[in-house]
Amino acid sequence: MKDFSILIGGEAGFGIDSSAIIIAKILNQFGFNIYIYREYPSLIRGGHTFAIIRAAHEKIAAHRDRVDFILALNQDCIDLDKRFIKDETTIIYDSGTVKTDGIAINLSEIIKEEKATAIMKNSILIGALCSVLGIDENIIKDVFKKHLSKYWESNLKVALRGYNSVETISKIEKASDSKRPILTGNDAISLGLVHAGLDSYLAYPMTPTSGILHFLAKIEKQLNLKVIHPESETSAVMMALGLSSAGSKVAIGTSGGGFCLMTEGLSFAAMAELPVVFILGQRPGPSTGLPTYSTQTELNFALHSGHGEFLRFITAPGDAEEAYYWSGVSLNIAWKYQIPSILLTDKTLSEGMYSFDKKVLKDLKEENGPFWDKKGSYKRFLNTENGISPLAFYGEKNATIKINSYEHDEYGITIEDSDTTMMMQNKRLGREKFLLKELENYETVKTYGDEKSSTAILCWGSNKGVCVEVAKTLGLKVIQPIVLSPFPQEEFKKATQNIKNLISVENNATGQLSNLIKLHGFGVNSRILKYDGRPFIVEELINKVKKVLK
Repeated sequence: MKDFSILIGGEAGFGIDSSAIIIAKILNQFGFNIYIYREYPSLIRGGHTFAIIRAAHEKIAAHRDRVDFILALNQDCIDLDKRFIKDETTIIYDSGTVKTDGIAINLSEIIKEEKATAIMKNSILIGALCSVLGIDENIIKDVFKKHLSKYWESNLKVALRGYNSVETISKIEKASDSKRPILTGNDAISLGLVHAGLDSYLAYPMTPTSGILHFLAKIEKQLNLKVIHPESETSAVMMALGLSSAGSKVAIGTSGGGFCLMTEGLSFAAMAELPVVFILGQRPGPSTGLPTYSTQTELNFALHSGHGEFLRFITAPGDAEEAYYWSGVSLNIAWKYQIPSILLTDKTLSEGMYSFDKKVLKDLKEENGPFWDKKGSYKRFLNTENGISPLAFYGEKNATIKINSYEHDEYGITIEDSDTTMMMQNKRLGREKFLLKELENYETVKTYGDEKSSTAILCWGSNKGVCVEVAKTLGLKVIQPIVLSPFPQEEFKKATQNIKNLISVENNATGQLSNLIKLHGFGVNSRILKYDGRPFIVEELINKVKKVLK
């Protein structure tokens, strides 16, 4: 099998996510590329949740409309996920709670006999799956021992009971000798920020970016980070401004509802020229909407958030490697140009899990803007040719630093006269042309697929994976702008110069990217929009694109 999928499902709170990760790590021993899609309700416990683990020889970043194996912990897994069940699907299920055809195992009986806890039922199914796939039990032991911090021996014991309960159906073979790290998008964002010199991270937890807070909190002492969970999003942004003004490289994470509360702080950052990175995790709205589902509805919000006119740097990475790289670039750009950066993610990217390929990464290193040469009197907002003022921080000798939210002169002293107001606004906005020039050194617009095709799929963010796979199937080109502000107009023009039919694919109801490119003189021929909180499935998008092409 070169491309197969496994669905494990059951009641929320019974280890579905951890089971998916264990399965992925077992398959990783055979060199497969891994992608995991997760779906769960906004409940701490209860309600149906499932994860699809897809393994393939080729790099993947999307799930398909069928699964080859189902591990069913309850009846809901069969009834609610039946859209993924095909004639060839093998179902391994708990005979005590599920009625279906397939391989029956009495999980409660094994749990009782082994004096284990009910949550370990998932380990029994994992063991059974490994036996069905012909995986050596020593691999199970190694993965359980390494990746289950607690009670791995008990979990292994019941897993082997499941392993010995069934027979091998189809033996998988090694895909490659590579064992790539498996990361969530949130993990990758965290690592990219750290690699670019992150000092501090603040967040009031909100799905789907909470994973960044958790990840960095685990390693804060090891890397000498400040990881802070304040009482609100307003506190988070104001603390971030204070840290930035003191020279700390800082990022904050939230979702749309929290970002609403941060927008006054965003404008403060622009006026005071304080570099801060905002990680904005998109989810369906308005208001609370679908808090544990996915969408691409915050592009307009990011572009126009905050009051007044100011420069901001906005990126939308499409997979784990891009999340790593562009989070670091976002931090570097923020500090080189003393502006706010916004990185757009969503649940699909943030909480999806990917095989992480280090080989495709470009060099990422920490970068800074100019520092004060300590000569003469210090002007925090010195009007320079490129609009970037030399930096000094509190406590430096002979450097008086004044920062507030008012318009000000070069020293930071509040003013209201027209000439200084015009000068300072021109200084702040004038940096855009220098930033655009620097961005020519980056792949701000990426293309995939058939470069000779006159038809292209336009996508952004987490839709990259599914669009690339669909384009490969249909012989089309994919155009993916990663930097969305300032918009790389010339690079986008080059990418679209031979395109006669441009199809926009987005997870929102209004086509926000297609509307953005229209402002820059480009147009799409058709739009494929999905806004039910779920990402596109490969076969689903193939069918929709085919209809457009007729």
